[in-house]
Amino acid sequence: MLDIKFIRDNPDAVKQAIINRHDTAPIDDILQADANRRTKMTELEELRRSRKQASKERQADAAEEGRALRTKVRDLEEEIKTLDVTLNDLLMRLPNIPDARVPLGKDDSENPVVKTWGEARKFDFTPKAHWDLGPALNIIDFDRGVRLSGTRFYVLRAMGARLQRALIAFMLDLHTFEHGYTEIYPPFMVKKDCLLGAGQLPKFADTLYHDIEEDYWWVPTAEVPVTNLHAGEIIPPGQLPFHYVSYTACFRREKMSAGKDVRGIKRGHQFDKVEMYKFTEPDKSDAELETMLKDAEDVCQKLNLPYRITQLCTGDIGFGARLSYDVNVWAPGCNEWLEVSSCSNCGDFQARRANIRYRPTNDAKPQYVHTLNGSGLALPRIMIAIMENYQQADGSIVVPDVLQDFVRAKIIK
Repeated sequence: MLDIKFIRDNPDAVKQAIINRHDTAPIDDILQADANRRTKMTELEELRRSRKQASKERQADAAEEGRALRTKVRDLEEEIKTLDVTLNDLLMRLPNIPDARVPLGKDDSENPVVKTWGEARKFDFTPKAHWDLGPALNIIDFDRGVRLSGTRFYVLRAMGARLQRALIAFMLDLHTFEHGYTEIYPPFMVKKDCLLGAGQLPKFADTLYHDIEEDYWWVPTAEVPVTNLHAGEIIPPGQLPFHYVSYTACFRREKMSAGKDVRGIKRGHQFDKVEMYKFTEPDKSDAELETMLKDAEDVCQKLNLPYRITQLCTGDIGFGARLSYDVNVWAPGCNEWLEVSSCSNCGDFQARRANIRYRPTNDAKPQYVHTLNGSGLALPRIMIAIMENYQQADGSIVVPDVLQDFVRAKIIK
């Protein structure tokens, strides 16, 4: 959420930022609601002063006036409460302001490549896509997945299930033992307030799974529950930064059209992800983003998967982010770059929504923290990259060195 004072003082800059995002937002409605609320607050203060004066006079006519003023005060307080709800709802729909370093662009086709690592493997045979490799090895069962749950679902079996489990364990161990994160295992269902705090609601309501009877929401990413670990708190001096890593299943209503994205396991309504998350002091958040990005890269490097990093332009950056980088690995069977991590600095955008503050010193006024998130990494796309990069001419798949102890095998055949 943006600071209403910032919007009030910089309306043209906010409107331009929305244009740069190729998005729309009710800026004029926000400004009008804010102006109405401030006018009503002024009226309320005047009424309260008049009521106080009337109570001091203690005369019969003053008492009657006091009762009338009390009624007006109550009515005005209710009116202001309604305006607060309206203004808050409008602010919740407003995306973050991109950092000045974010390049202008209309969509992901205009994201500049800022780094490449590794060499694409040269095959002496035509590499297959994972949707052919998996069924042939009997490690991915698309038919039974559809039979169980419908389109966009699949079953991992035998070495396929073990490979995915190995990847999760490997990434959690790497981030906790080598990168210094604290592991969190959160609930996979959360309250509505958690979605609001993380910036998923109200913007993305149509992509979320919701149990109406209990009012539980299935998490679309671990970012949602981890953001809210410190919701409503004032963090004491000297405790920041907090570095968390969390594995969850993720649930999203994928809206897909016909084309290559509907094949295989690239997009589904349920998938697994290891998520990195940081709470930091504002002046440290840029450096923390660089470290988080390196931690995501380290996973790719240890798996020896060629990748490239792109900086997200204004037309592609996420709703709550102010600065973002994507890590994309090469998948030779699909013949495309697959995003396996998006690392973002959200500034105080989520902290304002979830009311997460800290004190720089014991006698200092509380300030909003900065929050950062990044996949570390996302499955199943990293599974796709391993299957397609490590495939052999006979259709088998070599297990990357760092996963062999987890999988307890060197080859899948």
